[in-house]
Amino acid sequence: MAKNKFQDGSGPSQRQLRVGETIRRALSDVLSRGDVHDSDLNRMSITVGEVRVSSDLKIATAYVLPLGGEGQEDCLKLLARNKGELRRFMGKRLALKFTPDLRFQLDTTFDRMDETRRMLDQADVRRDTQE
Repeated sequence: MAKNKFQDGSGPSQRQLRVGETIRRALSDVLSRGDVHDSDLNRMSITVGEVRVSSDLKIATAYVLPLGGEGQEDCLKLLARNKGELRRFMGKRLALKFTPDLRFQLDTTFDRMDETRRMLDQADVRRDTQE
């Protein structure tokens, strides 16, 4: 098989990005509407920040965070417990040959943004960045 001369392996391909965004939207819709038959999961408001898909499109890692940041471990346990049903919903919505296996991790993007903001607010950093 010929190597794709436009993809040098430095990041995800356009297809990976497109499939990841499609999965993110579909997963967000399912979780916001409460289509899952688990009342504990339906009571939680969960944000799906990003979905990264493996190069063979067989594994999708969803980065999630419960609203307010409370109950993060419970959120991951509930999603893992219901991943079969969530995968079935994804299979119905996606036009892919194979439905990717879903994995869930906590989204730490907001924590990193807060840490960056805190660092930029320090007096030493403000002094160094002013012209």
